[in-house]
Amino acid sequence: MKNKKRLLALGLAAVMTAGTLAACGGGDDGSAGNSGSSGDTGSSGGSGGEIQVNIWDNNQLAGLQQIADEWSKESGIKVNINVVTWDSYWTLLSSGAQGGEMPDVFWMHSNTAQMYMENNLLLNLDDYIAKDDKIDMANYYDGIVSLYQSNGTQYAIPKDHDTIALLYNQAIFDKYDVETPTDDWTWDDVYEAAKKITEAGKADGVYGYALNVSNNHDGWYNLIYDYGGEVITEDHKGTTIGSEGAKAGMEMVRKLLTVGVPQSAVAESGTDSLFTSNLVGMITQGSWMVNTFYTAEHAADYKWALMPYADVNGNGQCDEGERCSVYNGLGWAAAANTSNPDAAYSLISYFCSEEGQKKQSELGVTMAGYKGVSDVFANSFEGIDLSPFTRIEEEGTLFFRPYTRNTTVWEDALQQAGGFLDPWQNPEDESLMSKACDNAQKIIEDAIANE
Repeated sequence: MKNKKRLLALGLAAVMTAGTLAACGGGDDGSAGNSGSSGDTGSSGGSGGEIQVNIWDNNQLAGLQQIADEWSKESGIKVNINVVTWDSYWTLLSSGAQGGEMPDVFWMHSNTAQMYMENNLLLNLDDYIAKDDKIDMANYYDGIVSLYQSNGTQYAIPKDHDTIALLYNQAIFDKYDVETPTDDWTWDDVYEAAKKITEAGKADGVYGYALNVSNNHDGWYNLIYDYGGEVITEDHKGTTIGSEGAKAGMEMVRKLLTVGVPQSAVAESGTDSLFTSNLVGMITQGSWMVNTFYTAEHAADYKWALMPYADVNGNGQCDEGERCSVYNGLGWAAAANTSNPDAAYSLISYFCSEEGQKKQSELGVTMAGYKGVSDVFANSFEGIDLSPFTRIEEEGTLFFRPYTRNTTVWEDALQQAGGFLDPWQNPEDESLMSKACDNAQKIIEDAIANE
């Protein structure tokens, strides 16, 4: 078993470093959050009355630490929350799996949860949950609950969930006399508005749209589903990314790239930075990033709109399945070898209880993994309408972020030569995208077959 865990840890480090950012809690620069304090890697022990917690998003630190401090007042156990950058987070965690020193409590993610669960690296929470009157798994989003189960055992409790919305700069639209987004906008409307802004703003270096193709979660995944395709089928055993529906969605992605910021500039600066520099009219972004824009210099100009839809049947209205948003959720997990499992679970329970989840939303940390308290988050930022993030749950279709056992294997391959790299780098060539979708179909099928 020790050798098996050693190989697993090394494999996880390689996979997670090579993989792309596709998670709530992250920025668009691949770091999944600001580095904040580097912290240490934590330890498997709770000696000295302390619990070590690792996260990767500095934006969430203050709120989570406040909640943890409230737990500390009750438990008498201090909580040290260490913020680690995305790549370093997984490297340190896998190193901990190899060497036996993992943080007591940490975030788990869909990219790698299965591998950690299957190799008994996470604390089995079943008995704790059964005895805990504050935790009922039926109260959480089903997709996130299922994600953190293996062979019927629960290894993490949902921390949050997220949705995607369209963010636009009112000042840019006004400057170039372009109508602003409404609930009736289709992706064609987004394209036409982006084209107008790009053409009118050429002398100013302003573009109508920015899309970071490395960010599938808040970007192109959504369009594939809008147009009727599936990156991964619901049973996690197949894909329809080569279907006509998926091709139509990726064709719209190609069109948006022709009127958007060149990928070379996006790779250098990131869409968020370009947007807050007043160089971009529109981007799509996740609910976990709200605070970044809320605290920006020109925040008063920024507005959130409902995700556009794909008018697939051409009837001029949004029908079921034509307006989609990916959703994902992190899980609070504990190391299987923590020397203080009772305290580790108690902290997780505090974070994930209805009270803790409401507090998380009230503090603007992120939307809850607990059903029915999303409006608390939407109302937590004064003077800004965040209802597009919650309305999508009633007025659109949520699909859980596509994953398989080894998600990053095919995710990474899709971004390379032979995948979508060519049409992304050469969006003016209309012949490339359809072929790339066919290639993607085989890439994913082959990866699943080898899992």
